[in-house]
Amino acid sequence: MAITDAENPLLGETTCGSLLQKLQEIWDEVGECDEERDKMLLQIEQECLDVYKRKVEQAAKSRAQLLQALSDANLELSTLVSALGDKSLVGVPEKASGTIKEQLAAIAPTLEQLWKQKEERVKEFSDVQSQIQKICGEIAGNASEQTGALAVDESDLSLSKLDEYQVKLQELQKEKSDRLHKVLEFVSTVHDLCAVLGMDFFSTVTEVHPSLDDTTGVQSKSISNDTLSRLAKTVSALNEDKKQRLHKLQELAAQLIDLWNLMDTPEEERRLFDHVTCNISASVDEVTVPGSLALDLIEQAEIEVERLDQLKASKMKEIAFKKQVELEEIFARAHIEINPGAAREKIMALIDSGNVEPTELLADMDNQIAKAKEEAHSRKEILDRVEKWMSACEEESWLEDYNRDENRYNSSRGAHLNLKRAEKARILVNKIPGMVDTLVAKTRAWEEIPGITFTYDGVPLLAMLDEYAMLRQEREEEKRRFKDQKKFSEQQNPEQEAIFSSRPSPARASGTKVVGPRANVGSNGTPPSRRLSVNASQNESRFGSKDGRRDSTKLASPSNYVTISKEDAASHVSGTDPVPASP
Repeated sequence: MAITDAENPLLGETTCGSLLQKLQEIWDEVGECDEERDKMLLQIEQECLDVYKRKVEQAAKSRAQLLQALSDANLELSTLVSALGDKSLVGVPEKASGTIKEQLAAIAPTLEQLWKQKEERVKEFSDVQSQIQKICGEIAGNASEQTGALAVDESDLSLSKLDEYQVKLQELQKEKSDRLHKVLEFVSTVHDLCAVLGMDFFSTVTEVHPSLDDTTGVQSKSISNDTLSRLAKTVSALNEDKKQRLHKLQELAAQLIDLWNLMDTPEEERRLFDHVTCNISASVDEVTVPGSLALDLIEQAEIEVERLDQLKASKMKEIAFKKQVELEEIFARAHIEINPGAAREKIMALIDSGNVEPTELLADMDNQIAKAKEEAHSRKEILDRVEKWMSACEEESWLEDYNRDENRYNSSRGAHLNLKRAEKARILVNKIPGMVDTLVAKTRAWEEIPGITFTYDGVPLLAMLDEYAMLRQEREEEKRRFKDQKKFSEQQNPEQEAIFSSRPSPARASGTKVVGPRANVGSNGTPPSRRLSVNASQNESRFGSKDGRRDSTKLASPSNYVTISKEDAASHVSGTDPVPASP
């Protein structure tokens, strides 16, 4: 090794050469041998080599660490880019260039930016997932059990994944809104039903879930499947209770009205229970007035019905006779003959004996009234035809009186009205045979169904019609004989006929008057003139007895067409004959 000055004046500092030169001087001064000198110099060189080796190793280690840091940075960069799902992020270096430290310096800002984006994205994921978890817990009914922060999957923080969570959150929010709407509807329905039924809404709804109280916020109400199910069951139970109470109240209202009608309860007393009777025909959905189906109201109605029942028992005779009058009126309108006296005596005997319950007696009488109405309805068509037939017979009787009046064509007051009536009466009289035939056919058809005889005020209708037909035929024959006799008389005595035609015939003025079926019945049901005697058991007709009467227990039968005597035949002019000219 070359020996240099101990101090380099140019450098102005201590160097290896100056130190070696100083060492040589010391060795020379000491007189160190060359062997020792070479040994010492070799040792110095080895020590220097060791120092260089250590420095190189340290530098290599530092380089390896920088390379590992660069590799880790690149790996982290790629991981962040993959997790965030956006490979076109601003600031990401496309290629590695420059020294290691330059590369590290270039990638550091990008990593910092990506870490910030990752933190923000993780926060967004955490918020969305927390909301999803909360709503799912509310739907499942275990929202209070959801505690602690959610673990976010940082391997996929892409916007598409975030969109999926947000879509799911929107669906859950919509489901929550729908469920909340259903809950509020159920709660409102429970409130209305409790108001109508007079029940405590607070205790009823909090029994389903404590959060359903009005004091809690809307968003705090339970929307779980269990809550919805229990609310639905509560509403169903309340609706069923409402239906049963309304049915009970309507039954009580019907009983009240029946009892009021039976006992002629004054209107002032009835108005006290208008809140009961106003819903007698209402449907379940129509009853919305608060307290209208409360239990105390139903109790009041029950107490009133019980009171009226007891009052009814004390007025049983009056009520029973009232129903008997109704039954008699139905039979009277249907022209069915009954024995009212015996029926009243039977009612009195039953009530006095105490062997029958008042309700059973009234129910039996109601059944009798219902059957009487059915029978009256089945007889209505025939009775209507009987009325038309009798009206036609009355018109025929009037027409005969009109034809016997020689002054009917005079210009007196009302003559034109009588003339018009006579024209209509002739048309109606011509229809009588058809009326009778139809009435006979209808009556026979009616008797075939029940197998009993159709009677009119106790007289068999077919017998009445048969006798009427016989009398009508007899009268027609009498008219023909009268015409033949008159024709013969005119041929034999033309002069005498001319003399008698100038004045009214005594026979014409005093001829027998033919009246309709209704005219034969007096005010007490007994006939004032000749009556027909009809054998009801054999359903056959025959003429009356010698004195022209029949059994007084039967009502009148049509007998307006009686046998015309030969003396009066000369004055009889049929309603079906043409109107003769005025004399």
